[in-house]
Amino acid sequence: MIKYFKNNFINGLNIKALLIVTCFLSINLLKGYAQDKKVLEKNKKQIEKDIQLTNLLLSETKKNKQASLTQLMLLNTQINQREDLINTTLKEISLLDKQIRQNTEIIGSLEINLKNLKEEYAKTICNVYRTRNSYNRLMFIFAAKDFNQAYKRLKYLQEYSSYRKRQAEMIVSTEKNISNKIEEIKAKKAGKEILKEKNEEEKSILATEKDQKNSMVKELQHKESELKKTIKEKEKAARNLQKEIEKIIAAEIARAAAASKVKKTNNTTATNTKTNKTPVKYELTPEEILASGSFAKNKGKLPWPSEHGIITSSFGEHPHPVLKEVKIKNNGIDIGTNRGATARVIFDGIVSGVVAIPGAQKAVIVRHGEYLTVYSNLSSVFVKMGEKIKTKQAIGTVYSDNENAKTELHLELWQGSKMLNPAEWIAR
Repeated sequence: MIKYFKNNFINGLNIKALLIVTCFLSINLLKGYAQDKKVLEKNKKQIEKDIQLTNLLLSETKKNKQASLTQLMLLNTQINQREDLINTTLKEISLLDKQIRQNTEIIGSLEINLKNLKEEYAKTICNVYRTRNSYNRLMFIFAAKDFNQAYKRLKYLQEYSSYRKRQAEMIVSTEKNISNKIEEIKAKKAGKEILKEKNEEEKSILATEKDQKNSMVKELQHKESELKKTIKEKEKAARNLQKEIEKIIAAEIARAAAASKVKKTNNTTATNTKTNKTPVKYELTPEEILASGSFAKNKGKLPWPSEHGIITSSFGEHPHPVLKEVKIKNNGIDIGTNRGATARVIFDGIVSGVVAIPGAQKAVIVRHGEYLTVYSNLSSVFVKMGEKIKTKQAIGTVYSDNENAKTELHLELWQGSKMLNPAEWIAR
């Protein structure tokens, strides 16, 4: 009897271990899926918010009956957003498919475990039936060689009774787990169908938007000379802004060089002839070094320079949306926003310059250690040269172009004399 109990008990432990492993894997997978789902939902929510703002900005431009480049840029942005939304939804569907497959596998494992549990429980019941007579159980105890063995036999019987109860509980628990997993699969399949329907709707809207874009491109192609004139004006404004930035950088390098020269004169008597041939670099103060480090650590987490906005033109060189042979270069990014929007600084810093740029309205340049941020196309400015400002502090009002129904902020980011992509630094 003892040997039989041991075998049953060991088999029961093996089954229980399998159940624990199955549950553990299930919980870990669910945690992973929940995290992936959370990220996808967050991205989807942001994309839908961006589409809503783009729609609002487009509705403003549509008041102008003639097709405009602003409309086309916004429509391009909206098409990209819609494609991102469709791709995000497809990822959600793919995630649900994985969860359904995983739950199906877990159900298979649980069913095997349930079968084994029932078989072991049946054997236990048969054994109990054979030894159901209380006289037999007493004889089994009293037939022991000594007191220690009798005590062990009594404990075996007690444990056997508890083991039987645990078997029954595990059977009920496993059946419940299987039932829950089946319900989960049903819910996920229903959710998957809803997402698929939503995606089809988005694809239909996307096709309409692409048709609108093609019609608009054809209409704008007849305005080639006007578009080229606009490109030249923008390029001129960008060059003027860049000159102002370079002037500020050069002035600060000269100031740093002068301070460094005084320091060296005080600390050394000999002059290294090689030093005069080496280009002077901007030397940071301890405070500026700290500011640079803090700024760099926040890459990808910096706030947007406007409370609401979408990127309408990206950093670097890219093809013109209408004139195929023309390439346009952007030293920063352009952010479309609502009329009357306020521009705000993206990090603590000191105002290095407030300048008026023909074709780019007013601009504010802010230093953050070795980094500079530039905010242009402002109709009014709230800060002054040398002023210390804090993250998200308002620095001016974004200019609204009434003719094209466009309110657009231009943002640039410089590290010394090197231009960086601001989109990589601000949070999504």
